[in-house]
Amino acid sequence: MNLSDLPKLGNKRIKALSESGIDTILDLMNFLPRRYLDKTTVLPIRQVSGNGEQVTVVGRIKKIQQSGYGRKKRLEIIIQDDTASLKGVWFKGGYYIKKQFSEGEVVAFFGKAKQYGRYLSMAHPEVDKLDDKSDISDLKKIVPIYPSNNAFSKHRITNKLIHSWQKQILQKEKPPEFLPPYILSEYDLPKRHLAYRMMHFPQSKSEYKKAFIRFKFEELFLFELSVAKTKHEVIEQHQGPVFNNLGNYTKQFFNKNLPFELTEGQKSALSDIKKDVRSGKQMNRLVQGDVGSGKTIVAIGAILMALDNDFQAAFMAPTEILAEQHFRTLSSFLDPLDINIRLLVGNQKPTLRTDILTDIEGGNCDIAVGTHAIIQEEVNFYRLGLAVIDEQHRFGVKQRAEILTKGSHPHVLVMSATPIPRSLAMTLYSDLDISVIKGLPGGRKPVKTAVRPQKKQADIYRFVEEELAAGGQAYVVYPLVEESEKMDLKDATAGFEKLKKRFSDFEVGLLHGQMKSEEKDAIMQKFIENKIQLLVSTTVIEVGVDVPNASIMIVEHAERFGLSQLHQLRGRIGRGKRQSYCILIHGQKVSKEGQFRLRKMAQTNDGFEIAEADLKLRGPGDFLGTKQSGMPEFRVADIVEDQWILEQTKSAAWEIMDKDPHFEEPPHQELKKVFLPYFKERSKFYGMG
Repeated sequence: MNLSDLPKLGNKRIKALSESGIDTILDLMNFLPRRYLDKTTVLPIRQVSGNGEQVTVVGRIKKIQQSGYGRKKRLEIIIQDDTASLKGVWFKGGYYIKKQFSEGEVVAFFGKAKQYGRYLSMAHPEVDKLDDKSDISDLKKIVPIYPSNNAFSKHRITNKLIHSWQKQILQKEKPPEFLPPYILSEYDLPKRHLAYRMMHFPQSKSEYKKAFIRFKFEELFLFELSVAKTKHEVIEQHQGPVFNNLGNYTKQFFNKNLPFELTEGQKSALSDIKKDVRSGKQMNRLVQGDVGSGKTIVAIGAILMALDNDFQAAFMAPTEILAEQHFRTLSSFLDPLDINIRLLVGNQKPTLRTDILTDIEGGNCDIAVGTHAIIQEEVNFYRLGLAVIDEQHRFGVKQRAEILTKGSHPHVLVMSATPIPRSLAMTLYSDLDISVIKGLPGGRKPVKTAVRPQKKQADIYRFVEEELAAGGQAYVVYPLVEESEKMDLKDATAGFEKLKKRFSDFEVGLLHGQMKSEEKDAIMQKFIENKIQLLVSTTVIEVGVDVPNASIMIVEHAERFGLSQLHQLRGRIGRGKRQSYCILIHGQKVSKEGQFRLRKMAQTNDGFEIAEADLKLRGPGDFLGTKQSGMPEFRVADIVEDQWILEQTKSAAWEIMDKDPHFEEPPHQELKKVFLPYFKERSKFYGMG
């Protein structure tokens, strides 16, 4: 059956449907209702309470009248049954509606009933014309309401017309089932053809809910199955380099050079990595922990395992400032070990770049630190055994795959200082094993967070002055670099000039993203050395800056920042032994969402709790901040709300992958037909397509 076989569907309407992604009969079947109108409650008018409940009432039209003037002109249709009267009111489109009805006709109104004065009223009710003999049971139904747009309105593709098309399709078409019978049974899912009927023509609320669960399940199941197969084919089947030798680098660093004791979380993560790199299979592990939990030391431990076994390591960061920070950190920690570390970023002089590339290819370079420049075609490693990727959410899954081309299946260690909610970890990072570093290194105190209005700024600055006088350092972060006429925000440049005068007894510095790399480095170095006590900055210091003596973080117009961003900024302090304070200053007008974010920051320091709240507010796409992430656009499922379904589909997917990875058994034949094209498309994100 084709779309053109449906009645009242000419070329213009076919084109309008196509603009909404509906090109086939199956596309139309998958055109989901955005909501449902429940008409199952039909009441005598006198029994309607008028408290805003949705009901259906039936009556004869007593009067059709227009009242009011100009913009306040409205159409009123009064209906009456044996018990009382009710008024339908239209504030728009009254002229057209008036032409459709006559006094004396029997009609059904459906909508929210409210009491206004002596009349019960419904604003813009749905109206069905009836004849005197009409069976009232016909009204007792649940009606799907489909999305509409300008093209639909222009070509009169109404809800009623779409519903009639769905009815004809379901009478002639029976979509094949591809979920195995044992999965349908185990998870209590309706068969596919029945689920379509339950979605478009539900007999009850529970029916359409069950249909949606079915379609959410199959959508998430195909995704989880693709991830499971990717892991099975790319990871389980690939031999990774074996790091059996625990040599001098590792022993000397952890036994002699490391100036502090490892936390239990760090020890656990290193134990996981050690097991992986000795297994003979390629490691793909995500190490996540809150800001300041000590992930860099774990990465150094993994790098030293590679070096002890005569392999090179690559360390990739999303920005130059973060790459430079990691380069300085690694150089500082590993200086006594005589390890050659090179920094590869975009804007280096040709002679320096050539020297670095020669070192990497010749094996002279032990550790290459850099941005995405590391995965460019011209970069060739002598013997790459480990790739460390920091702040994974800022890269794409495809970029993660590209690092694998730089060696013979090197181990991959992914790090994230942005705590990843469980639902995202189960989808986007399902191909990775996960280690979580809990807790903070010894001696660190939790940061105290306060939310203050702009009018309290003078008191806040007095507190900052006391802290600076006691030897501390402070950040003041602004959302913009230069003044914007469109938004009433303070900018970093103007703030810097003001704060220089206010804190004239101290050295005040300015840092923002438009500065040259050398300028930023010089400013940060001065701040690290306490030659600058107050650093005015934009969010360029969000990640990668580690100044243990900094004890105050002030965020101006904090209501304008996202939750994860605020948490990252707060993570810049509390890294030393001083008690640290984060002060979130907000303007006069704060949205409800802004108030929620500020409250959440004051309530908890737990990055995972904050990440879950942020994901619910923003959704996966905005949370990840990149279209290249590999996260698919789910049509029905919501990974935040549907985590329980996600867990079921992951379990079902791995059950198949463990028993029948090539889909050879009879129950999996129909699944194979649907899954393989889907997997071919998905595999492009993993460098397999």
